[in-house]
Amino acid sequence: MTDDQRSAGAPTLEDVARAAGVSRATVSRVVNGVRNVDPVIQEAVRQAVSVTGYTPNRAARSLVTRRADAIALVVSGAGVEPEAARGDSGAGASGEEDGGNGGSGSFTAQVFADPFFGRVVTGVVDYLRPRGMHPVLMFAETSRAREEVVAYLRQGSADGALVVSTHAEDPLPALIADAGLAAVLFARPALPVPVSYVDLAHQDGARLAAEHLLGRGCRRIATISGPLDVPAGEARLSGFRDTMARHGHPYIPTAEGQFTQESGESAMERLLAEHPDLDGVFAANDLMALGACHVLREHGCSIPGDVAVVGFDDSSAALACRPPLTTVRQPVEGMAAEMTRLLLDRLARPDDPVTSVIFEPELVVRGSA
Repeated sequence: MTDDQRSAGAPTLEDVARAAGVSRATVSRVVNGVRNVDPVIQEAVRQAVSVTGYTPNRAARSLVTRRADAIALVVSGAGVEPEAARGDSGAGASGEEDGGNGGSGSFTAQVFADPFFGRVVTGVVDYLRPRGMHPVLMFAETSRAREEVVAYLRQGSADGALVVSTHAEDPLPALIADAGLAAVLFARPALPVPVSYVDLAHQDGARLAAEHLLGRGCRRIATISGPLDVPAGEARLSGFRDTMARHGHPYIPTAEGQFTQESGESAMERLLAEHPDLDGVFAANDLMALGACHVLREHGCSIPGDVAVVGFDDSSAALACRPPLTTVRQPVEGMAAEMTRLLLDRLARPDDPVTSVIFEPELVVRGSA
C-alpha cells in the first residue's frame, strides 16, 4: 500500500505501529487490553492512536478478546410480580412491559423522573467512554424482564452488569450471582449476596442532618422517611432517630414517603395536620424535601424562619427548591464511576474476592436550613 493509498482510507494497525515505532503485534496487544506491556510503550501506542485517528474494528477485536466491550446498566424493580404484569407479555430491555402501577411504561417513567438515575448514568458513561466501552440500559421490573437480562449476559451481549435495585426483595442480584456472571451493585443488597457493591454511609448522613437542625435551635423536628423496605430508606431513618435520641429527643414524628415529590407533599400534609408547631423537617431525599417545601409555603410557613428543611442527595431538585435546599450530599456520579471501575477490575481478575466501597456523606448548607 502506498502512502497515498493509506491516507485515502481508514488508519490501520500498521499506521499506528509506524507512528509509535513498535511492531504491529505490540499495537494489537495494547489495543486489545493485554496487561503485560511496558507502560512507556502503552503510552506511545495510545499517542499514536490519537495522532493517526485509528479506530479498532470492534467485530475483529471481539473475536480476539471474546468481549463485547459493552456493559449492561440494569435498573431492577420490585421482587414481587405486579398483578398487571403477570402473563405472557414482556419486552425486557426495551422497557415496554407493563410494570404495574397502572399502565405500560410506568416503571421506566418513574426511573426517568428521578434525578438520581440520571446521575448514575452520567457517572457510568463518563468512566466508560474514554475506555472505548458503552453502557446498554436495561429495565428489569418483572420476572420475565429479569430472565431476559440474565440471558443477555449469558450470551455475551454484555461483559457484565451494573445493577441499581429499587426494591429490597429484588431477586436479580442473586440470579446473576447464581449464574456466575460479573456484576456490581449500587447500594448494599438487603439479603447477603456474593456480589461487590458501592454504597453511602447513610446513617452518618442522617446524623449530619439531625445535628444541623439541632444546631439551628430546632426542637420540634419531624422526618419524612424513604420507603422502609429499601435499605437506604431504613438506614437514613434509623440514623436520624438515633442521633436525635442521643440529644434527648426520644420521639420523632415520622411520615413514610416513596422518594417522590408527590409523596413528600402528602407526608408533609400529614405531619402538619398532626404537629402544626413543627420547626424542623428532615426529608430522606431532595425530591421529598422539595414537595415538603411546596406544602409548607402553601400553609403560610416561611423557610427557614418558621420551619427549617434539610434534604438528602444534593440532586438537581435541591437547586430547584426555593429557597435552595440544605442537603446531605451523596456523590452519585463518583459512586457510579467506582461501581464501573470495580466491574472492569472484576472482568480483568475474575478470581479476586468480592469487595465493597463505602462513600462518606457531606452536608451542603444552603438557604432552607
